[in-house]
Amino acid sequence: MRKRGKKFTAARAQVAVDRSYTIEEAIPLVQKVKFAKFDETVELTLRLGVDPKHADQMVRGTVVLPFGLGKSKRVLAIAGGEKQKEAQDAGADVVGGEELVEKIQGGWMDFDAVVATPDMMRAVGKLGKVLGPRGLMPNPKTGTVTADIAKAVKEIKAGKVEFRVDKTGIVHAPVGKTSFATDSLVANTHALVESIVKAKPAAAKGKFLRSVTLSSTMGPGIKLDTAQMDVVVKH
Repeated sequence: MRKRGKKFTAARAQVAVDRSYTIEEAIPLVQKVKFAKFDETVELTLRLGVDPKHADQMVRGTVVLPFGLGKSKRVLAIAGGEKQKEAQDAGADVVGGEELVEKIQGGWMDFDAVVATPDMMRAVGKLGKVLGPRGLMPNPKTGTVTADIAKAVKEIKAGKVEFRVDKTGIVHAPVGKTSFATDSLVANTHALVESIVKAKPAAAKGKFLRSVTLSSTMGPGIKLDTAQMDVVVKH
């Protein structure tokens, strides 16, 4: 059995294992028990009551977190003509056309997000095997394939988070950094949870939020009260 370090054990001892916390209680606790010397990412892990093997139970979407993620993503925009200028003016870090597709096929991956205009998808489609496994393939459902490429770039720069359930029915997504103001992390967490609940497929039956855990990169998991989240979403 894996042995835990003294710092982790001390942090874990401050988290009650026999209770669930509200988001408002869990965020300051995550910040209190953090022990790493770097600015850790705060992440939400949700186990959903869906079977992703069925297409009608897939859960995916995006949310622009009100207080961002604490870092600006390097955005690649693949477009043609005037749309290239729109993307550049909106803050895209790298802008181009089919030559970028060739560059990526050659092994270049110096970017964190990709957006494209619909007319470029014939070329971008060649990158499915490269970008798909990394979660970087542009998709109309997440707003990364769009004629309004300026809006897509601005949203990503502002802290847009994409979420997608994995094959085990779990969603992992960041909500900020431990250095954020507590209220900012609380607002980001509520925004993410509400977006995921709103993305509940009609085919999903029974309890949707099976379990939700909040943690920092190195810190212990804190179990959240899913009943409280349901109330927040409904109201």
